[in-house]
Amino acid sequence: MTGPERSGGPMIGTAPFPPGFLWGASTSAYQIEGAVAADGRGASIWDTFAGVPGRVHNGDTGDVAADHYHRWREDVALMARLGLSAYRFSVAWPRVQPDGHGRVNRKGLDFYDRLVDELRGNGITPVATLYHWDLPQALQDDGGWGSRDTAQRFAEYAAVTAGALGDRVNVWTTLNEPWCSAFLGHASGEHAPGDTDPALALRAAHHLLLAHGLGAQALRAVLPAAAKTSLTLNFAQVRGADTGRATADAVRRVDGLANRLFTEPVLRGRYPADVRADTAGLTDWSFVRAEDLAVIATPIDLLGINYYGPTLVAARREPAAGAASPWPACESVEFRDPGLPTTAMGWPIDGESLYELLIRLHRDYPGTPLVITENGAAFHDTVDPAGRVHDAGRVAYLRQHLAACRRAIAHGADLRGYFVWSLLDNFEWAYGYSRRFGIVHVDYPTGTRTPKDSAHWYSAVMARHALPVAEQGDTATS
Repeated sequence: MTGPERSGGPMIGTAPFPPGFLWGASTSAYQIEGAVAADGRGASIWDTFAGVPGRVHNGDTGDVAADHYHRWREDVALMARLGLSAYRFSVAWPRVQPDGHGRVNRKGLDFYDRLVDELRGNGITPVATLYHWDLPQALQDDGGWGSRDTAQRFAEYAAVTAGALGDRVNVWTTLNEPWCSAFLGHASGEHAPGDTDPALALRAAHHLLLAHGLGAQALRAVLPAAAKTSLTLNFAQVRGADTGRATADAVRRVDGLANRLFTEPVLRGRYPADVRADTAGLTDWSFVRAEDLAVIATPIDLLGINYYGPTLVAARREPAAGAASPWPACESVEFRDPGLPTTAMGWPIDGESLYELLIRLHRDYPGTPLVITENGAAFHDTVDPAGRVHDAGRVAYLRQHLAACRRAIAHGADLRGYFVWSLLDNFEWAYGYSRRFGIVHVDYPTGTRTPKDSAHWYSAVMARHALPVAEQGDTATS
């Protein structure tokens, strides 16, 4: 089939998105590439973590994943058929520098060279993320994100990669979701490297932000002037379960760690005073040097938003104790079930919360262009006897969240694009292969790709550059 794949009849009566709005899909290297020992790739912390019994569901690993390393040409052809205007992928640091520094693995860079050329040849804009959690194990052995030196090594890696691809890739993201790297990786231990030290997690968060700043400077030194740099954060739209003062404090604490710990230093050159005060019992913040904040606040051209659902909190009557938590200094916070429909991840579905977040970012950080770099839902999808995957829940989810985007734009938010998570079913970190986020179904034993109903629906939206009025309420005129 040539041109965008379509499902159903024509979209009669549409509410268009702004001219130049970018339509895309996202993936990450460890989740889809496989080929972990091919062509000189070094080990990453996720190779190590997944190899520890009990860390990942069913003992799954990313050794094969969706086999994108061998099927990249097929996957790009699929993107073209769906009508994507952009594809956001991550570069595997251990493919480029197996030891995390020094020697550059030309065969690893060659893979991304071929991928970028194929994307451009099909009219698809490549959007590169430099770090999506696959830290070279050699750097972890030297201290990982707990070590300040890792930030400098990241800047060197950024310069090498942008030097090789920057003549064809014009949009670069330094880090994906540093909150997850810091707090799931070092406080709760749910992600690699699996540490459970809240003080280490806060230090790692700072070094990740320093890596972002140094990386952004390295990119600027190498890339053409017209290239864009960005950072992608996973935001929480935090709501209180009641109007009490204690619950308001719970909202403040979670918002501080999830959102402001990252936005304030990057966009305003300062750490939130309340977060530093909240965590004073865990660390004295001596890892922050006088010159660091100016580096972290190196200007960016876009702010990437990864968003999946709202967070409801209340004050806890008795402070939590025992199990490791990704929320340092939040022992007094209780996370509540908002009573909404959920995805297979158990995450609440609420497009209105995305609208609220976009308007908040527009209000709090005016002049900062925004891009939805991840938004999507996991469901338990199966291929029926006719070879179709009917994922009505995902279609409804995407419709609701794209309507929220359109409404936020109508109310002034400078939203430049939307990338669905994810193009392909993949290795979903500690959940292994038990959760499917893709708009394209992957049969893992054979690698067969089957576009789901959501892929056909999204294809039609992209083709018309609009949501049908019947599907997006009054957002066209509100």
